[in-house]
Amino acid sequence: MKFRKRLSVLLFFASLIISKAQEIPVSYELGENYGDRYKFSTVLSVHAAPGGETVLVRTYYGGMPLHPRGHLIEVYDAELHLKTEYNYKYAGEHMVDAFVRNGQLYLLELVYNLESGAYEYKVHQSPLHELSFTERTLLAIPSKPVANPLAVNKYNRSFGDGFSTAVFFDEGQEAFVIAVHQKEGKEEKYWVHLFGTDLKKHLTHDFSEAIAEKNYAFENIAVAKDFQSVYMMGKAYFKKRRFNAEERRFQYELVRIDQNTHLFQEFNDPGKFPEALKPLIVQDGLVAVGFYADRKDNRYNGLVYYSLDPGNLTLLSKKYNAFSNQFMMDKFGREVDAEVKNLIFKEVFVTPNNDILFSAEEYFVTLGEDISGGATKKVERFHYNDIVCAKLDKSGDMVWARNINKTEITQGDEAYASYSAYNKGGNLYFFINSGENPQQLGKDRIIFKQGFSRNPNMFVIKLDGNGDLSFRKLIDDKEVRLPIMVSRPTILKSDDALLFYAKRGSKKQLVKVSVN
Repeated sequence: MKFRKRLSVLLFFASLIISKAQEIPVSYELGENYGDRYKFSTVLSVHAAPGGETVLVRTYYGGMPLHPRGHLIEVYDAELHLKTEYNYKYAGEHMVDAFVRNGQLYLLELVYNLESGAYEYKVHQSPLHELSFTERTLLAIPSKPVANPLAVNKYNRSFGDGFSTAVFFDEGQEAFVIAVHQKEGKEEKYWVHLFGTDLKKHLTHDFSEAIAEKNYAFENIAVAKDFQSVYMMGKAYFKKRRFNAEERRFQYELVRIDQNTHLFQEFNDPGKFPEALKPLIVQDGLVAVGFYADRKDNRYNGLVYYSLDPGNLTLLSKKYNAFSNQFMMDKFGREVDAEVKNLIFKEVFVTPNNDILFSAEEYFVTLGEDISGGATKKVERFHYNDIVCAKLDKSGDMVWARNINKTEITQGDEAYASYSAYNKGGNLYFFINSGENPQQLGKDRIIFKQGFSRNPNMFVIKLDGNGDLSFRKLIDDKEVRLPIMVSRPTILKSDDALLFYAKRGSKKQLVKVSVN
């Protein structure tokens, strides 16, 4: 009798999920399956271009051990056909990113010029209609060479002697900041340069005065609509201050920089420890959203919202929203002493009525051992776990927060792990790779797990305006024989669509997912 009752409950829940899944208005179409000669490659960027085209830039590798050999440019038309393929036989020293603007493709690279004794940001530029690259120097910084000039990990910075630089693009990829930190003995410099993606420089600011007492590890930026100021959010590490056991060695700060001045806003309420803050320009206002903890060990307790004056950074209002019982049940079931930590912002959307929808991912790195080559060596393993998503109203009050249970781990190309998100009509859609069937954790809890198949299935998860969750398998691994780079889509806002690249070995194709 108990078995029948339990079975009926499970069948009811399964039918409920299926009925909800049928309401998810998402479809897909497949591009042609093409051959590819570059077996070992990673995607540098994927961007939409005029006329419905898609431009994909890949770095390909060769030799033993593998090292960059060049860049392959692929241009697809609106029907997902491969229109142009161009081999740019230039590997580059430190290729930072690529972007498309006004019918031009730009590759941004950091190189060291031995003759001039300077690090140079170079731009490789080509028109899309006839691919042929020219080079020019965007910025030159005299310096001695260092082993790792690019501060690629913005969340764990080193502030030793030498040269360190990082590039930050704004949300719409209309502008980018080049930050340069130099230290030699007691002399220390920090410069901030703001460029539009048309390569026009809008400001250069000497930030050196500000780093006398603190080191700044910036994480996110927002750029004013007139490009005359930039807002940079990150951790400010105290250099000389003494700390007691209850304090952290850093605090989050927002810095407003223009051509002549810089202003600060500190986020350091007693007993509150903000984490992963992100600045947003909402209409003519400025807000910052993120997480907070009640203690310094990064165990997050909820969501925080700050409203600020965009001119002088005066704090206008703040809201601390504790995680709801629904959220804690989503994530932990009935566990009491549970932790929420290691969250990194992924996507933020502002609705027409200024509600804020955002998602973050539980991300961390562990060290392991690899014995596949006959000898034991240390390797880094990258974990992409639960998705945390929330809705705040225009006043900063939490409407809902949900947790989507997920577990993935990779040592290789992270493009196949993690997820992508899209917002339409106040609904959030998440696209993930997963094994054949999500695992049931309880009456109303499931977990998506990395599959053992080489061709994981793509699932779509929908969160509606009320925070109600539904999901369904969108693409079966028997329909698309290649693994999909689920975290590296091109967003086609005019079509309410996402373009995904699928690749393995000598085969490749595009997948277009439409939110109807």
